[in-house]
Amino acid sequence: MRNFKIGVLASGNGTDLGAIFEEMDAGKMPKEIDICVVISNVEDSKALEKARARNIRAVFVNPLGKTREDYDMELIKELGDVDLVCLIGYMRILSQPFVRHFARRIINVHPALLPKYGGEGWFGMKVHEGVLANKEKESGMTIHYVDFGVDSGPTIMQEKVPVYEDDTPETLRARTLELEKRCYPEVIRLLFKQFSDKQ
Repeated sequence: MRNFKIGVLASGNGTDLGAIFEEMDAGKMPKEIDICVVISNVEDSKALEKARARNIRAVFVNPLGKTREDYDMELIKELGDVDLVCLIGYMRILSQPFVRHFARRIINVHPALLPKYGGEGWFGMKVHEGVLANKEKESGMTIHYVDFGVDSGPTIMQEKVPVYEDDTPETLRARTLELEKRCYPEVIRLLFKQFSDKQ
């Protein structure tokens, strides 16, 4: 069976990417799962560093002076014939041509129980601040397919964490991040199984 080729788009630390690599090292991922390229819109992204450390192709695509569509056309070229595009802390909204090109093959992780605290403007610490401001009893993370909206695609996996009275945005973020690190590799295994069943 041929490899299941994954391309990663990341803007920041690539914490969930690190968790995926750890599961690979521990032999918990099928050997056919192949992260073949990591791309960032941030030149000094730690996600690119993580990729280079493993001799995975790491590409900085400079967004300066480009329309969203032109930028995304560059991404399409760099990603090539990947089977899955994983957004890991990617801070740009994808264009319709990009989403159409990789239809049903793009997944994203969001640090909330979508549809709550999703959509434009809800990202990073703003999500956790909103959860605490509204005195929610629980939060969590959602991994979903990417469609033409923002955080609006079909859910693949959703997991919850409790919200405590003494939580700060930082403590809630840390608890949610632990969920992400566990669930992202799980979802990749799930999608790989679907892929392999079709081979």
